[in-house]
Amino acid sequence: MQTIGERLEEARKRKGVSIREAAEATKIRGEYLHKFESNQYDIRLPEIYVRGFLRSYANFLKLPADKIIADYNALHHGEAKSSRSMSREVYGRMDISTSKDKEAKDSLTGGTTPPISGASGAPGEPAAVTRNPATFVPPHSPGSSLDKKLLIKLGAIIGVIAGIIILIVVLLSNGGSSSSAPKETWVQAQAGEATITIAAKDLPVEVKVTAKDPQPDGSTITYYLGTIPVGETRAIPRRTDIIIECAHPENLVLTVGNWTGQLTDPTTGRLMTRGQINKQ
Repeated sequence: MQTIGERLEEARKRKGVSIREAAEATKIRGEYLHKFESNQYDIRLPEIYVRGFLRSYANFLKLPADKIIADYNALHHGEAKSSRSMSREVYGRMDISTSKDKEAKDSLTGGTTPPISGASGAPGEPAAVTRNPATFVPPHSPGSSLDKKLLIKLGAIIGVIAGIIILIVVLLSNGGSSSSAPKETWVQAQAGEATITIAAKDLPVEVKVTAKDPQPDGSTITYYLGTIPVGETRAIPRRTDIIIECAHPENLVLTVGNWTGQLTDPTTGRLMTRGQINKQ
């Protein structure tokens, strides 16, 4: 007949999982599962935990958990009964020998020796009695619970740090995209309409093109407002006299009809940051 450990090991191998994988699935430490498969149940935990772990492991392996627990109880009961019989036999011999020694001592002294003050236990009993291994339950080791609490705390800290990093990355990416792609105002020219073409020369250039005269309601038409990248042009309609403003006119190139040049003073030839182009 197969032992409990042999049945557990055979079912695990048939399922095709390792001790480590089974431990992760059942949340039971791998060393406990290894001991169970080796028919060793001295894992220094109360019996209720041993039975609970055995039942969980059996259910995970699709084995009849009640049968496994019944076999374990039978095995454990037999071991406990044998241990208790041995303890009674040892203690019985100790009691008899102690009684005989006491009688002999009394016969020599002619009376009963009073108990020594401060001695533990009743007369005739040994000073220190060995614990019964069948009924002694070792104290619960807090190692496993401490490990779980530590892992939970570490996981929470890592999660918070990861969330902060993700938030920073998102904010930086949003800020970078908004700064790298500013809004552009551009009134497109109609087909066949006279235009003035503006372009960047060596570096991107920021330009503002507006109508010279305000509208009847006092507002001003803005034909273009934005930054022109190098290699790109903007065609602006010449519907009115227009004002061109540019902080870096050395990077601005204008094309009006067959003429191409820069925003310069007609008298001095110096570059200007603000100039006027009249409507044809």
